[in-house]
Amino acid sequence: MLQCDAASLYGVAEALKREFGFTFLLDITAVDNLYRPRAGGARFDLVYLFRHRDFVRTLALKVPALHEAVRSIVALYSSADWAEREVFDQYGVRFEGHPNLKRILNHLEFVGHPLRKDYEITKGQYCTQTQDMMDEMAPLLASKGLEAERDGLMILNLGPSHPASHGTIRTLAALDGEKIIAGASEIGYLHRGFEKSCENHTYNQIIPYTDRLNYCSAIMNNIAFARTVEGMLGVTLPDRGVFIRVIIAELSRVIDHLVCLAAGLLDMGAQTNYWYLFNPRNDAYDFLSRLTGARLTNSYMRVGGMTHDLHDGWKAELEAVLQKIDKGISETLIMTERNRIFQDRLQDISPVSAEQAVDFGFTGPNLRASGVAYDLRAAKPYDFYESFDFDVVVGSVGDTFDRLMVRFEEMLQSMRIIRQAVKRMPGGPVSIPDHRIVLPPKPAVYGTIEGVMNQFKLIYEGVKVPAGEYYGAYEAANGELGFYIVSDGSGTPYKVKVRPPSFVHMAAYPKMIEGYQVADAILTLGSLNIIAGEMDR
Repeated sequence: MLQCDAASLYGVAEALKREFGFTFLLDITAVDNLYRPRAGGARFDLVYLFRHRDFVRTLALKVPALHEAVRSIVALYSSADWAEREVFDQYGVRFEGHPNLKRILNHLEFVGHPLRKDYEITKGQYCTQTQDMMDEMAPLLASKGLEAERDGLMILNLGPSHPASHGTIRTLAALDGEKIIAGASEIGYLHRGFEKSCENHTYNQIIPYTDRLNYCSAIMNNIAFARTVEGMLGVTLPDRGVFIRVIIAELSRVIDHLVCLAAGLLDMGAQTNYWYLFNPRNDAYDFLSRLTGARLTNSYMRVGGMTHDLHDGWKAELEAVLQKIDKGISETLIMTERNRIFQDRLQDISPVSAEQAVDFGFTGPNLRASGVAYDLRAAKPYDFYESFDFDVVVGSVGDTFDRLMVRFEEMLQSMRIIRQAVKRMPGGPVSIPDHRIVLPPKPAVYGTIEGVMNQFKLIYEGVKVPAGEYYGAYEAANGELGFYIVSDGSGTPYKVKVRPPSFVHMAAYPKMIEGYQVADAILTLGSLNIIAGEMDR
């Protein structure tokens, strides 16, 4: 981790990008030092996470914020726009030179900054007024030499209460007829304070909260969080546990893509194809329900393992699910892949070049659709992914068509991985044997005082994680899902920051729809696969 002072921040960030090749800004967050030693008296430490253009090396830059104000780096990285707004909203750190520094998750009447350690968490603050968002729209139009009333533009709200908004997302659009001249998006309607809740729960108690991030592939959130904590503990699961995680994660990726593609096709009126994809997704949920006891929010993982092993008959059930998914994909592609209406509605709509995608901070299918072959499973392999035979799927244009078609192919690749993992599934335990981390077996709990004490201390105090700071990244269905965790050595994290792919993708959406029609904007949003739960947190 590098460190510089606030005065040097912009120069250091510029050098990292121009001279050292750290062209990708992953995230920006802050740490409130109120309850821990503060070097030089800085109340906050800003943390900037960069990735090198080789997509392998990651760099953290720490900046003590002495006066709660630093220079914005939006001019260097477009992805810093919403990231800086979030830090301002949650911590009150100001970014001088930011084009529109305003709250993003909390409403405009909100008083205080909820991720500060001295914020009263039981304090309820209600919103009584709506915002017209013209403070964002007017400057956008002015930059184009336009004014809404003078130029006869219609100001229209797309969402938040509309099925085509794919979640509670509001986009204000300035229209010239059906053409979108400018757009601005508002989020935060689902904001539930995930990161604040993490500061008041043990590591394992947080896992059910991760289910509610991207609820279309909930287990992947479980795994990403558990793996980050395991990285801090320096432990690795037994091989069988790792293989189970791979199988369930790839099945979750398929489910997530099925939802995205089915909803996207429905948005353009292709209801028959919706059922071809949505019905096998229901079969996959039946499998997860038998395995975990829940269909949507599974809470199957634990730090150091998982709740239990696979159930009897799982192989045949899983293969039956995969065959149904195979058939649904095949039937859908027959009806759409060479369909002129499908192509005309999607091709050359809202294209994002490879350079733009990196500047926006895109990851996952949306980045690969723009021709950038970055996939954590291949670039920085984990969980034996280097031993599986699969292809990283890339597009060429980065338009709405590519973003959807990449997901079709990725489902086939995920099923390749699943079938390989099933054939190679080893025996043995699924969790580590260290009972300082994993709960003791039930016979020991029911039959010995040591087992009872072990269980009680783990449940009540939580897993003790060594003090330090750690960023763990995982290739989730929508892109890089990261957790930046600060531990003070106790069983409860001092801080947890989520790097959610949907938040980054949504920030670029208003720019992507400029110059296209309203109907195009709906399909573009569907192709980005925004999941409001992880975006708002």
